Amino acid sequence: MPPRPADLTSQAAVPASTGVAAVIVLAAGQGTRMKSKRPKVLHELAGKPLIWHALASAAALRPATLVAVLGHGRDEVGSFLAEATDLPKVTTAIQDEQKGTGHACACALEVTGALSGTVIVTYGDVPLLLPGTLQRLADVHTTSGNAVTVLTATVPNPTGYGRIIRDDAGALVKIVEQKDADDTQRAITEINSGVYAFDGDVLSDALGRLSDKNAAGERYLTDVVGIAKHDGRPVGSVHADDAVETEGVNDRVQLAELARVLNARLVRRAQLAGVTVHDPATTWVHADVTIGADTQILPGTQLTAGTVIGEGCSIGPDTTLSACTVADGATVVRSHADQAVIGAGAQVGPFSYLRPGAVLEAKAKAGAFVEIKKSVVGPGSKVPHLSYIGDTTIGAGVNIGAGTITANYDGDHKYPTVIGDQVFVGSDSTLVAPVTLGDGAYVAAGSTVTDDLGPGDLGIARGRQHVAPAWVLRKRVGTKAAAAAQSALADEPVHLPTRDKP
Repeated sequence: MPPRPADLTSQAAVPASTGVAAVIVLAAGQGTRMKSKRPKVLHELAGKPLIWHALASAAALRPATLVAVLGHGRDEVGSFLAEATDLPKVTTAIQDEQKGTGHACACALEVTGALSGTVIVTYGDVPLLLPGTLQRLADVHTTSGNAVTVLTATVPNPTGYGRIIRDDAGALVKIVEQKDADDTQRAITEINSGVYAFDGDVLSDALGRLSDKNAAGERYLTDVVGIAKHDGRPVGSVHADDAVETEGVNDRVQLAELARVLNARLVRRAQLAGVTVHDPATTWVHADVTIGADTQILPGTQLTAGTVIGEGCSIGPDTTLSACTVADGATVVRSHADQAVIGAGAQVGPFSYLRPGAVLEAKAKAGAFVEIKKSVVGPGSKVPHLSYIGDTTIGAGVNIGAGTITANYDGDHKYPTVIGDQVFVGSDSTLVAPVTLGDGAYVAAGSTVTDDLGPGDLGIARGRQHVAPAWVLRKRVGTKAAAAAQSALADEPVHLPTRDKP
């Protein structure tokens, strides 16, 4: 099995030296356009909340301090952060009233105290920002000796964004907001992403000088740029290579659009790691999924959070694996599995359903229309078709006939079934739990087994067959079945009398 990657975000690696004192992630907004009771930053992209993606990118810089500023839905978001085992320690600050991005940063500094060195500010609803881009912003900021460095992007439609105004030499002069821009400025397509690198001392000073004397009555980080320029401090910019990195999520449409972009990244990462993805357009891979080399992913496959797939596997088509572990060489066809373990060389499907706790050991098989729940199917054992296996332990080399059920529930409690090694269970059998079948036991087809079988026992639990000779000729006069039987008996066609109508 391949190890889980250290970088869970699927994003580009970051140089070993970052030099970032702190990253502040602003995540206090209400997100009214999401039309949801859930806080906006907890809506998921590739199996992880938006804020997880933002914090994972920020954490890749290994800052001395990582801060999330919470507001709307603070309890839910705070609980997620406290329980997230795949994120480093996050300090939380609370913005009780949303009074602008400048006010949010001031709330962060109330918790951390004054910060010195490079401080990055980003957002909890900007999930595609790469660690490499943040690192480049920090590096340019440091090497240039800037007080403020703005991350900019060029977009086809800049409506609503602050425009980047430059002088003839290309230097950043100021940022003009949409509402304040003239026609010439509005035609500019380079925009302020809202992501910044600050000198910590400059930021602390400028936050105390921000004004809320504006139409919205809020304090904006944008104004720190103007304050720094007014003080004669150097201000610079870094241009994002891909504008989509700077896009935020404000509604469900944008959530879906960015989900497609992130999925394309994740699929491409898998392909470059040696995975064959037959149809990237219909393949969905979550952020922390791991796939081994020489595995094939067929069309219509979804691999959701927590899934780990080994090498040389074949997954799909039309398959969903959620939080599953699949060992080398396994095959899963047109099936759904949730929190299941599929062993090396095992076969699943088509149309199998593996529920939580299902374990298929090496070279085991769960075939067509088989449901397995909280059960272990031992090495080389087969449940080929049309069966339900629940709360069961199956040994090695077992064959479970078609239509077999382990009846594990009596209406009040669940009970276990234990099947030893090399057991044969005939088709259309019911094993009523609790029951144990010893090694090498046989169950005759059509049996309902309620008592244990010892090693090598044969269990037959059905009524003895009764044969009534020529019953059809006597009781089904005039039917096609009677005609066929008479023909077979006489080896010639027979015209039988029509049965009188009652």
